[in-house]
Amino acid sequence: MTRNGRRILFAGDTALTNSFAELRKHGSIDLAIMSIGAYHPWIRSHCTPEQAIEMANAAGAQFIMPVHHQTFQLSFEPFREPIERFEAALKQTPQRIALREIGDTFILPL
Repeated sequence: MTRNGRRILFAGDTALTNSFAELRKHGSIDLAIMSIGAYHPWIRSHCTPEQAIEMANAAGAQFIMPVHHQTFQLSFEPFREPIERFEAALKQTPQRIALREIGDTFILPL
């Protein structure tokens, strides 16, 4: 989606795919909204936190908003594991994390 010169990618539920690299050809992405939970046992339908980051990077996203975690117990991984793994994977660039906790607010910088 593009609005007011900003590009946002909503990945929905996805397993690991190389398809996101194609999006980079169409310009930079300001924010990628990526699901990071419910991968155990549904790895063929949902990606891991590290895979979500890999796909957002492939698309050229500046910021990543993790979704699909911490709302209710949907799968077998521990409740906070997805966000903890997501934060650990981005420990060198934590400023790229758009939200950490449910209820937080994120405003794209100008």
